[in-house]
Amino acid sequence: MKKLLKYFATLALIGGAFTFTACSDDDDKDPAITYTQEDQMARPAINTVFIPSGAPKDMFNETLPSAMGAAYATAFATRLDALNGVTYPGNALGQDRATFAGLLATDVLNVSLTGTTTFFDGTNVLTGRALADDVIDTELLLIFGGTAGTSNAGLTSDHVNANDKAFLGTFPYLAAPF
Repeated sequence: MKKLLKYFATLALIGGAFTFTACSDDDDKDPAITYTQEDQMARPAINTVFIPSGAPKDMFNETLPSAMGAAYATAFATRLDALNGVTYPGNALGQDRATFAGLLATDVLNVSLTGTTTFFDGTNVLTGRALADDVIDTELLLIFGGTAGTSNAGLTSDHVNANDKAFLGTFPYLAAPF
């Protein structure tokens, strides 16, 4: 499942790049063309887990990232409490309930232009995302692992520790198809 999510996320990124780089000579024929945001995928599974059942996920997906925290942090904090069965105790990054809920609710992928690119490597946190990063385990650890990262051991990993095939060392970097 995890490998499939990574595969589809990568395809979505590549498809999005082609969508925004496609050119034609008819740009001046319809100056009223507008583009709309259709989906958020910076942090896989967050939308699925934190947007309440029955709530329109499309509304979250179409919310501008600059407005996401204000619009969804309270609902995400409530969900963190519900998932943990108590008031969310904080996480291994030292973030309290409100800080982490705001981070989760703002579904963007931060990128470090000068340092390590990783979702989490024990030192660097949310400085990008490499193909081999175990994004779901990191999210589970931060949601269920408590302040030391050791609470609820059965809930802090999906137990998929690597891709089934090695990633390529050159572009497009994706593993060979099945």
